[in-house]
Amino acid sequence: MQNGKIIKDKDELAKVFDMEHHFSDGLYAKKARIKPGQWLVQHKHNYEHLSVLAQGRCLVTVDGKTTEYVAPAMITIVAGAEHKVFAIEETVWFCIHATEATTEDEVFEQTVVKEI
Repeated sequence: MQNGKIIKDKDELAKVFDMEHHFSDGLYAKKARIKPGQWLVQHKHNYEHLSVLAQGRCLVTVDGKTTEYVAPAMITIVAGAEHKVFAIEETVWFCIHATEATTEDEVFEQTVVKEI
């Protein structure tokens, strides 16, 4: 969410959160910079994945339960769990997925459940 507006377009998300995409054999990592007061939009995946809070302090809401984390932290997001991140401080957040995808579009299609 940016200035009260929910952003779901992946290109706009990439710009607002200064996203970087990293690919390796069987792995994908997305880095996002979340400014204080911003939400990284709610979504869910068909499988478990890891998230890394590399910098900052944030609230992570998973299926309605909110937990505060301070970097450094490793968080496991279970399959099918709706989750979102709220930055209390400037936050650097990584989502790590096991996938053979080689492009951002492939990752999005393979990892994000479309029903939210």
